[in-house]
Amino acid sequence: MAKINGNEIRPGSVIEHQGGLWVAVKTNTVKPGKGGAYNQVELKNLINGTKLNERFRSAETVEQVDLEFKDFSFLYEQGDALIFMDTESYEQLELQKDFVGDRAAFLQDGMMVTVQLYEEKPIGIRLPDQVVLEITQADPVVKGQTAASSYKPAILENGIRVMVPPFIESGERILVDTNEVAYLRRAD
Repeated sequence: MAKINGNEIRPGSVIEHQGGLWVAVKTNTVKPGKGGAYNQVELKNLINGTKLNERFRSAETVEQVDLEFKDFSFLYEQGDALIFMDTESYEQLELQKDFVGDRAAFLQDGMMVTVQLYEEKPIGIRLPDQVVLEITQADPVVKGQTAASSYKPAILENGIRVMVPPFIESGERILVDTNEVAYLRRAD
């Protein structure tokens, strides 16, 4: 097991904390006006599924559990199950949508993902950090809005809602951060 700093914990990271194995579900870096920055982490216990919110300062270290990482290709969705294929052995793996979480909406046919295995059991999944998606609906620009920091809501082809700059319109393809569910830039 390797030690990592508290600010290096990302969604999908598995750590040993309070005597158990925990996976980071959500992370949020907080920089308060006073005091040092910290990482607010929502943890889920891998054994019993309980959740816990913890603050980790950058100076704190935690044990990151050594996992086996295998590449899988997303095949299809079947009810509440998501079917993946091992790219080496061609064996199929079935994971529940709840296991993948909200980010399951970003899965596309043939997308390569990395599944984290602990003692041959899947305990986490990593999607690509960025995906290209088309905007199906975007609100019109409101006249008089300043160009600085004025964002408008838009709906992506997968049904997810993101905030985009006013110059983005329906039908455009944009790059989306899958971890933060946020607009990055127009797609090339």
